[in-house]
Amino acid sequence: MSADTHGIERAVVFGAGVMGAGIAAHLANAGISVLLLDVPGKQGEPRNQRAASALAALRKADPAPLMHPSFAKRITPGNTEDDLEQLSRADWIIEAVIENLEIKQALYRDIDKVRKSGSLVSSNTSTLPMAALMEGLPDSLRRDFLITHFFNPPRYMRLLEIVSGPDSDPAHAARLADFADRRLGKSVIFCRDTPGFVANRIGTYWLMCAATAADDLGLSVEEADAVMSRPFGIPKTGVFALLDLVGLDLMPKVAQSMAAQLPAQDAYQEIHRDWPLLNDMISKGYTGRKGKGGFYRLDKSGGKRVKQAIDLKSGRYADAAKPLLESLALGKSLGLQALFDSDDRGGKYAWHVFSRLLSYAAELAPEIAENIHDLDRAMQLGYAWKQGPFQIMDKIGVDYLARRLREEGRKVAPLLDLAAKGEGFYRVHEGCLQALGYDGNYRAVTRPEGVLLLEDIKRRSEPLARNGSASLWDIGDEVACFEVHTKLNTLDPHVLSLLGKSLKIVAKDFKALVLYNEGSQFSAGANVGLALFAANTALWPMIEGLVEQGQKVYQDLKYAPFPCVAAPFGLTLGGGCEMTLASDAVQAHAESYVGLVEAGVGIVPAWGGCLGLLERYSSDPKLPKGPMAPVIRAFETIGLAKVAKSAFEARDLGFLRESDAVTFNRERLLADAKARALELARDYAPPEAPELRLPGESGQVTLQYALRDLAAKGVATPHDMVVAGALGEVLTGGAKADPTELSPAKDILALERKAIMTLVRSEPTLQRMEHMLETGKPLRN
Repeated sequence: MSADTHGIERAVVFGAGVMGAGIAAHLANAGISVLLLDVPGKQGEPRNQRAASALAALRKADPAPLMHPSFAKRITPGNTEDDLEQLSRADWIIEAVIENLEIKQALYRDIDKVRKSGSLVSSNTSTLPMAALMEGLPDSLRRDFLITHFFNPPRYMRLLEIVSGPDSDPAHAARLADFADRRLGKSVIFCRDTPGFVANRIGTYWLMCAATAADDLGLSVEEADAVMSRPFGIPKTGVFALLDLVGLDLMPKVAQSMAAQLPAQDAYQEIHRDWPLLNDMISKGYTGRKGKGGFYRLDKSGGKRVKQAIDLKSGRYADAAKPLLESLALGKSLGLQALFDSDDRGGKYAWHVFSRLLSYAAELAPEIAENIHDLDRAMQLGYAWKQGPFQIMDKIGVDYLARRLREEGRKVAPLLDLAAKGEGFYRVHEGCLQALGYDGNYRAVTRPEGVLLLEDIKRRSEPLARNGSASLWDIGDEVACFEVHTKLNTLDPHVLSLLGKSLKIVAKDFKALVLYNEGSQFSAGANVGLALFAANTALWPMIEGLVEQGQKVYQDLKYAPFPCVAAPFGLTLGGGCEMTLASDAVQAHAESYVGLVEAGVGIVPAWGGCLGLLERYSSDPKLPKGPMAPVIRAFETIGLAKVAKSAFEARDLGFLRESDAVTFNRERLLADAKARALELARDYAPPEAPELRLPGESGQVTLQYALRDLAAKGVATPHDMVVAGALGEVLTGGAKADPTELSPAKDILALERKAIMTLVRSEPTLQRMEHMLETGKPLRN
């Protein structure tokens, strides 16, 4: 189904709270016109006050719900009394009001009176079952009704759970799922109509079990979070920091709701309890990050910001301490079985929580999810786990789990027994990933039509070329894919070497090349640690060789006899950004954070980034004519280390061209980039080398005056002045440039090399590099 056949171009969202406004914002991100409705304002207030205030908050929120400030124009505020007639034009009506069954049903009756026939109606409920929502309502509404459970924040969380009722039209669910996939970038899980659906059913059990067990077993908040995070591929927030993030006042409500809906024999009832400490914290305003703090808080007394954690027994705060548990070290070096077998409180805690959680998932899966892969995906996408429960069980060893549970006299779920007798919950068979079915048979894990994943290609083929930092793959139809696989996909000499080799392979045997990987980030830039080591040991030829190697490979990429399409996502910084600038086209994931950030570590872009951005800005019809306007814009973008917070903002900054495309679903990025590469390959000719008109020394003088003003105002630090001065010389073309003549690309590249080799020898630059490696933040020195 193509994007233009969904029939969803206008939406109405009822409820301008955090979730409703967030859903409206993400629909606007996808180009949908949205009417955001809430109850009328109080007497004396404008009628649309509540929705208008929510829209104003969207513009200021951080992280931003909107991918571009201009997208706010796609949202119109209204109210539930004056604007109901506008529902007659809506294709999709979403209810995101308070979790009160009577209020929701009354709203559905009002909606059904005015909506157009066949329009979709859905609820964002996370606790109320479909059967209760639809009880006593007209058949026409029941046919068009679904539950669409978004996760907060809707822009960033990829999971969408969809629940159909027995009377729901199956075509509606299929159409909405495809729309959510392609237009909203969601991974859709179809759920059974059971309490908490899939992700929250498992996630709530995990949170409650882990929080109360920490109290029972005498762990500190910091220790519990350390155990419940990285060892299991769970975000470093663990349990208590996650509860702070979500809001502690929400936890009792969710817990009570789950307890009220679940049968008495459900394992959740065994761990559910009233927690006096939590109630006391909430009553005192310690509701998490949105309040005065939660399990963690910042002590700002004495002019400092010191992180503190609460003692679960006494309720008193103390400075947070780094956990020192032998079990964590054992788990890191020897694996999860060693963590579980450890006799300290960390090991006992890990086994206590995960033996129950994994047993619960195995027992519950046939009731709540269509297959085990859906349940794993729900936890990966809804809770940001790297692996779902069944993948974790395979990692631990299902034989170990089943044996140890039996040794303790505990029940072993039938599904866990099936996996123990087979090859685990997942296997690779004839190059295809398969998952264990509830009947004991393995079935292929299927992808939606149009999804192409490198992980699947790797299961059935070998790389065309490979080293420790990168690989080249054949992705079919005479298109190759260059993959970086270092930590954060940083770029080192091995990456550049294999890219150079790959260009020769592709020129000989392929039509096109795609730059793509399936790591957490596209590329965080050059390996700063390597550069710092070389500088500290005075290996200047090594650094200069790396600069020259990067320039040559990127220029070879840019002028290769075949098209190259970059497919960035996440962090696309420094050398990663320069890689996209050297490509013929970009197929960017919507969540691409692109920038030339070298100034933050005291250097300038030196793999053609200065040249590439100057070239982009020199051809920008929106800029004033003359050699100075592109220079000033590049100077601001690079000197201030501006980073686009979405692919759409990257267009504003010139990192993406108007002709570059955006993909919303991360899993469709490779297929879209490949299609774009094949399109370019039909009639491809390499670009011509640019010759730019640059202002030379007169331009440098202009920039220096501006810098002095910034320094006088205290905006620019002493080393900012040095870095900016070097950058200005590159961008203006240096002493050789003449605004009446054209400057060749090689001259600008030579200036890049000169600037970086000068800066990297300075102590303040080395201090910036070291600070960035230690803290992840720039140093202003």
